[in-house]
This record gives sequence, C-alpha cells and structure tokens, in this order.
Amino acid sequence: MVVLPLSGVVIVALVIPLLLGTVTVVIVMLPLLGIVTVVMVVLPLSGVVTVVIVILPVRSGVRNPSCLLLPPCGKMRRELLSLPLPLPPPPHFPFLPPSLPLPPLPIPPSSPPPSPSPLPPPSPSPSPLPPPSPSLSLPPPRLFTAGFPVRGGCGPRPGARLDFWLSEPSTSVGEHPLIVRVCVCACACEEQMAYCQHIGVEFMFINDLEQCQWIRRKFETPGVMQFTSEEKRTLLARLVRSTRFEEFLQRKWSSEKRFGLEGCEVLIPALKTIIDKSSENGVDYVIMGMPHRGRLNVLANVIRKELEQIFCQFDSKLEAADEGSGDVKYHLGMYHRRINRVTDRNITLSLVANPSHLEAADPVVMGKTKAEQFYCGDTEGKKVMSILLHGDAAFAGQGIVYETFHLSDLPSYTTHGTVHVVVNNQIGFTTDPRMARSSPYPTDVARVVNAPIFHVNSDDPEAVMYVCKVAAEWRSTFHKDVVVDLVCYRRNGHNEMDEPMFTQPLMYKQIRKQKPVLQKYAELLVSQGVVNQPEYEEEISKYDKICEEAFARSKDEKILHIKHWLDSPWPGFFTLDGQPRSMSCPSTGLTEDVLTHIGNVASSVPVENFTIHGGLSRILKTRGELVKNRTVDWALAEYMAFGSLLKEGIHIRLSGQDVERGTFSHRHHVLHDQNVDKRTCIPMNHLWPNQAPYTVCNSSLSEYGVLGFELGFAMASPNALVLWEAQFGDFHNTAQCIIDQFICPGQAKWVRQNGIVLLLPHGMEGMGPEHSSARPERFLQMCNDDPDVLPDLKEANFDINQLYDCNWVVVNCSTPGNFFHVLRRQILLPFRKPLIIFTPKSLLRHPEARTSFDEMLPGTHFQRVIPEDGPAAQNPENVKRLLFCTGKVYYDLTRERKARGMAEQVAITRLEQLSPFPFDLLLQEVQKYPNAELAWCQEEHKNQGYYDYVKPRLRTTISRAKPVWYAGRDPAAAPATGNKKTHLTELQRLLDTAFDLDAFKNFS
Repeated sequence: MVVLPLSGVVIVALVIPLLLGTVTVVIVMLPLLGIVTVVMVVLPLSGVVTVVIVILPVRSGVRNPSCLLLPPCGKMRRELLSLPLPLPPPPHFPFLPPSLPLPPLPIPPSSPPPSPSPLPPPSPSPSPLPPPSPSLSLPPPRLFTAGFPVRGGCGPRPGARLDFWLSEPSTSVGEHPLIVRVCVCACACEEQMAYCQHIGVEFMFINDLEQCQWIRRKFETPGVMQFTSEEKRTLLARLVRSTRFEEFLQRKWSSEKRFGLEGCEVLIPALKTIIDKSSENGVDYVIMGMPHRGRLNVLANVIRKELEQIFCQFDSKLEAADEGSGDVKYHLGMYHRRINRVTDRNITLSLVANPSHLEAADPVVMGKTKAEQFYCGDTEGKKVMSILLHGDAAFAGQGIVYETFHLSDLPSYTTHGTVHVVVNNQIGFTTDPRMARSSPYPTDVARVVNAPIFHVNSDDPEAVMYVCKVAAEWRSTFHKDVVVDLVCYRRNGHNEMDEPMFTQPLMYKQIRKQKPVLQKYAELLVSQGVVNQPEYEEEISKYDKICEEAFARSKDEKILHIKHWLDSPWPGFFTLDGQPRSMSCPSTGLTEDVLTHIGNVASSVPVENFTIHGGLSRILKTRGELVKNRTVDWALAEYMAFGSLLKEGIHIRLSGQDVERGTFSHRHHVLHDQNVDKRTCIPMNHLWPNQAPYTVCNSSLSEYGVLGFELGFAMASPNALVLWEAQFGDFHNTAQCIIDQFICPGQAKWVRQNGIVLLLPHGMEGMGPEHSSARPERFLQMCNDDPDVLPDLKEANFDINQLYDCNWVVVNCSTPGNFFHVLRRQILLPFRKPLIIFTPKSLLRHPEARTSFDEMLPGTHFQRVIPEDGPAAQNPENVKRLLFCTGKVYYDLTRERKARGMAEQVAITRLEQLSPFPFDLLLQEVQKYPNAELAWCQEEHKNQGYYDYVKPRLRTTISRAKPVWYAGRDPAAAPATGNKKTHLTELQRLLDTAFDLDAFKNFS
C-alpha cells in the first residue's frame, strides 16, 4: 500500500494478488464536504473484476461501514459516497472486526459470452459462493457488536454478510457481462470506537447534510464521551433509587402487579438526563406520556410523586373518596412543579394518564404540548417539550405511532420536536421480535420523518446518559423528533405474576445469569476509585430508609384521593376543593349589534386587494342578505357563536379534514386569493381589536391521531373551545379508541374534565352505508344515566345538575339557532363536559332551516326540547298521536303532515338534547296531550339510532303508563342502503307508519 498526499488529495494504490493474476486498484479519496469520496480505476483481467474498497479516515474520518446507512435519495447518496459501481447497500452491515483478515473468496461460475469476443472467458469454479469462512467467527448480524444485552441481536435477519455477490451481471465491457465482487473493509479504529461499541447510530437517511455532520461530530470527536466523577456519582445515585424502588415494591407486595422496570432500571437516569439537559437549554415544562411498564418508578423518581401516595395504591382496603371509578395505579398521571437540582431552575413535569391501549396517549401528549406552547407564546418550542416512552413491540405494531409521527412537522400540529424513548426489552408479552415486526428494528417507523435513531446498550449507563444528552441537544438545536432505543431486557414476565420460561426458556436462562446494571456499574466505579464500597452501601441504605418511612406514613392514610393524581389542573377555574364556582348558566343570547357585526364580517373580505372565487362571492352575498333579513343559516350561526366567544377572550380551535372550507362547502373560514398563490385570509381573526385568536386547520387524513391531539389540546385550558369535525360522522369510528378510553370515561377514571366538542355530520341522505350515520346509538349506549330511575324533577337547577352528573352531552340540533346556543353554552357552563353534536348535511342549505335573530337575543338559551307550536298545540285534547323525533327527520315529518292535512291530529316534539335525558320537559309534553298515543320516529334503522336509548327513559318518565311505539326503518346490518330508490321507499314507509293512526292497533 502506498499513500501519497497531494494537495489535500489522498491517493492509495493497492497491488492485490488474485487467483488469476494481479489487478491494480487505484483508489483516490477526495475530502468533499467533510466526507470521503471514493473514485476507483480498475484494470480487469480475465473478464472478472474484483474491487476492494478500503475506507480510510481523511481528516475528520468516515463512519464505520457496519453502521453506515446510505440515504435513499440518489443525489444525496452520490454526494455523500460517490461510487462508480451500482452498489445497492443492504439494510445494515454486520460489524467485521478489523483484526480479522479478509478471507479470499472463490470466484463464482460465469456463463460463457453469447458471441466471440477478444476477452477470454472466465475460469471455471468448482462451486458457487460458499458461506462465510469459519475463521471469521462473525457475531450474529446486528448493528453494533455490544449493543444487545441477553439476546444475540435484534437487527437484520440471520445470514447477512459483509461480502456479497452481485449475482446477476450488472457490468459489461463491450459485449461481455462481468460479475463484480465487492468487499468492504473497515480500517478506521476511531469509527469502530464511535459506532461499534455500545452505541449504534442511524442517521445517514437524513436528507440534511448539516444535521448529519452535527451527529458525526457528537460521536466521532475523540474523547467526547467523558464524564466527571461528580456526574458518575449522580448517575450511580439515580440508579440506586431506580433499582431499590423496584426491589422495595417486590419485597412489600410480591403478589401485586406493578409492571416493574427490572432489566431497564437505567430508564430513570436516562429521563432525568434528558430533562436536565433540556432545562439547561431553556425548557421549563416537560409533558410526558408512557405505558404501564415502569410507570410507578417514573412517578416516584422522575415526577417526584410522594411515595406514601404510591404505596397507598397497593392497599386494597382503602376506598376512593372521589366520584367515579378510578383507575389502576399504573395508569395514573401526575402534575408537579419543582426545582431542577442540576440546573437550579423551575421545571414543571406532567405525566399524562393513559389507558392500557398502548400508544393511545401519544397524540394526547402532543396535543397538550402544543396547547401549552400556544398559551405561553412558545412559537419555537423552546420552553415546552414532550417526551414519549414506548415499548418495542407497540412502537412497531401500533399504527397510531405512525399517525403521531406524521403530525410532528405539520404547521398547526408541530410541537417542535419530541424525544422518543423506546424501552426495547426485545419481547412483546410472549412474542419474539421476529414475529412482531417485519422491519429490522422496532424504531424504523421513525425514519419516515428523518428522525435520528440512537441505539444504546442499557447495561452501559454512561453510554445511555451520553445518548440522552445528545438527544436533548438535537431537539433543542433542530426542533425535530429524535429516538433513543434503550436495548434492554425484562427480568420478570409481562407482569410479576407471569412465567416467561414457558415461551422464552433460553432467553430467561441467560437473564437469570445477568448481573443487574446497578451492581455492574457500582463495581466499575469502585474499581475506578470514584466511590468506595461503604459510600455505595450508604447510598442504598439512605434510599431504603426513605422508602420505609414513606411506607409507615402510608398506613396512616384512611382514604384514596384520585384528585391527587390530576395530570392537568386548571388553577382558578374551580374552587380549592375542585368544585364548580356556581351551578348556573347565564343566557347564551347576544345583542343584535353583536350579531349584525359578526354577520357583516362573515359576509365580506376584510383585507384589500384580495380576489376571491366567483362562487364564493355569491355565497358571501347570500350571507349578507340573511343578515339584512335578521336570519341565520347553519354556517352563519356557527360563525356568530365563534365570533362572540372570541370577543369574550375564548380561544377557538377547529380541526379536522377539510374544515377550513367545510366538507359540504358551507363554512369558508379561510379565503384564498385567486391571483396570489398561498395567500389566505381568515376573516374571523378580524372581528374585534383585542379578540382571542381563532385557529382553523385542515388536518392530515387521520382520525385516531388528530382526535387524540385535539383532546390533548383541550386538556390544557378550560377557557378554550376546541372542536374536531369528522369529514363524515361515519369516519369517527377510526378514532374509537380515543372516544372509548379518553373522552367517555376520562373524568370517571382520572377526575379530569374536558370540554372537547365533536362535530359529526349525520343524516340518511341516500348516500350509502359509509356516508350516512355517525352511529348515535354507540354514543348513547355509553351515557351514564340510569334509564329506569326518574330523577328528582323538582331539584333546583335540575338541568345544570344533570349536565354536571353526566359523562358527556349528546345533542342533535334541528335549528341553526339551537346549534348557536349549545356552542356558547359549552363555554359559559361552570364546568366542562365533552359535547357530541350530530350535525346535519342537507339542512345546511334547507330553506326552512333558518333561525331569526329574535331567538338569539339576550334572555334566550339552548332548548333541550322544542315542543309543538302549531295547531295541535292549540287543541291538545284532539291530538291522536304525539311523535317524538330528533334532527333532520323533523322536516320530513312536517312536510308529510302538511301534505296529509293532519296538523291538528299529530303533534311533533323534537328532542334536541338526548343526553342528559330531558325527563322534566318530556313529562310536560306527555301530560299536555292526554289522549295521544306515543311514538318515536327516526330515519335510522331500528337497531341503530336513538330508539333503544329513548324508549326505556320515556317509559320511565310516564311511569310506564303507555307503550312507546316505533316508526322508522327496520333493523339492518348496514347503516343505510346504497340504492337511492330503496332509500326513498324506506323513507316513505316510515312516514306512512308515523301518520297511519291505525298502524299500532293490532299490537298489544
């Protein structure tokens, strides 16, 4: 080998003796942007080319090929590593120890050329490419040699090789195809130390050269991973707390499930390191989300929850004092403000409560983080950040992880970088990684957003701490997501009562032999003289004493308080004991001046030289005419509700697919200049001089992730109206997990109120089974009121008390005015409840779906029930049938009643609020028509819609004195027919039943 440095150019000439002769390979290395460029000149002999690439460090050096992941971008790949041959890199190269010689490889057979050629045919070979030489003793293929404790590796599939054949001819000289053999050798010891020890780095797929170089400097700079004696002692103390906490719980409650952290005790110092470094960089609020594994340890040693409160949760004799069901101890959240001892700065930590549905809390944490950034004016994410913890199996298996990652850089959803920490214990309950994912690593999903991935052996605490520091610095520098993969193990089964030897016997035999990380690190520091054995034992004794004292105090507790575990407090909104400051709601009406002003802005363009679409001009003109006539349609009613709340300082955020324009082209809250690309205007933000901001944002095509995000946003403050609108109500079931696990039972489980609003377009319009039903029966089934118990109707503020006691409010408005009132009531109530609104489609432009200003003036309010106000109400004794209905079908019924001339015989009462059920008002309606039979009419099928919810409650209201008949579609499996004619036939049949006074005579 001859090395000739020429003006910054390194020329390496290699003379390699081969089986068939001598080939001279000249490799020229040019430092390009700090990265080696390789140019090869090959002299072929005998039709076979053997190319040996020797990568040497030039100035700053290069990555070891064992960790070199070439970017998918062709341009970027050529810029970073210019190769004259088409070299398709395998997913990962296993590490080849440089001390071992590269064995000669036999030349594979090659088919003779199809025609005569001056080039001689290749020499025959007795056998194809054999497996790697045994002399290599290659370790199991993986990204780095010492990165995986216990298992042999969780990276590429077995059989990956450093040397490989391009088995199909891909190069030719003249007419002769050549088979090219490529071998890659690592000759840089610095890169081996940087990438082939206990840390592996994936970053070469990032399409930003500055970011790649930043990471290289963090890992390739000699001596960069150095810790002072004080830092090592702090790390040891944190490991002591993490390990001894789990051991204390095991001693006291050996038969209790706690989902301990044994095998990854380093997680606690890892999180504290991320928080310390982030605090140093200016962060003062960290919002965290995590699954059950290690949650109690995080609460105790990171969030700093009082230990006695944790220990109380193990006492099965204590009863909960708070209303609701509560939740298991490893689901609870927490909020705590304290001084960071390392930086001596205030830090607020919030751990969001979560269900057992893995990764479901990810978008909730992101939404809460976004809200906190919004309210404190942190537009770059320098003060508020999020940390998400994951399990390896869930991170790879749950689709919500992908949805959440894709929110990370969207303008209205970005939190400016999240630190993801994967507790990779190399097993999912009982499932091996090979059966749990198709990708080499559980973290591969993060590559879609160019997030660097740091794999680290959790049995090397110092390597873990360094990686966590780099992750925190990355987030504060580039405000992008980053992933730390803590490759660890699980010392026990899935829980403490589970036997893992049934399914992973060899793995757990090895785990039984594995020294705990605390013992390993303590022995290392003692050998280094950083601490001595008595100091180490004293640290253990000190923490054990803290736990014992807390355990003794926990025995004095007489009752459990779930409110002590609140993850999102609202200071000043409730009284000190968490109660509403009043139990009344003011009028939701507005003065006519305010209504007119908002209507005028809604029907105009508030900026100059802004050209809107001609069709939109006609829409705005129609709005203006409505305002002049003192009436509103659905879009204008929504506009007035939003605009009035903005005037009162209430932030409004409307999110969902296509919400800026509206799925049905009715809203148009964002105007687009027809002559200037990307120039937009939001008139709602031009209403008042000192108004609150209005945020309206089209979301990604995601329901699960976006609804979770908006739920988290609504958690941050009660003084905001946060709405999520489904494109069609039918699609909300993609987000069913958020609805079932967070929105419906959230207050009962975690004593956490939330005022999120769901707008679900609903109505049988003949559009088929996927665009007709928001599945109201499902929401009503989950309401917590008792259908068989009539409440005390004489109670003061009965309607407000009902709202306070319910788990959510379900409404189906039939007028724009009532829609206006219910939106304003959502904020004016002295507490917060989720609000489910089934919004119309055809009613958006229905000429009869209009509301006069008179029904929106001061003194007016939301009508839970709209009674009959026609001729039937004037002579109630003559009414033969009282129809109850809700929503759009009312207009079908009134049209049919008018056509049949039955206005005096049939009364129609509308239920606008379905839950809480308006027992008091319906009782008044029934008593008003003593001779009328009762029927419920709906356009949905009998086994869907509202009937099964309304019937038992209505019978309870009237003490079961009369039957409640049904007029509607027959039971069906699908929500609606896809045939227009069938749809109309079904509609006419239900109308015939509703107005046939003899329809129920043959029924007992």
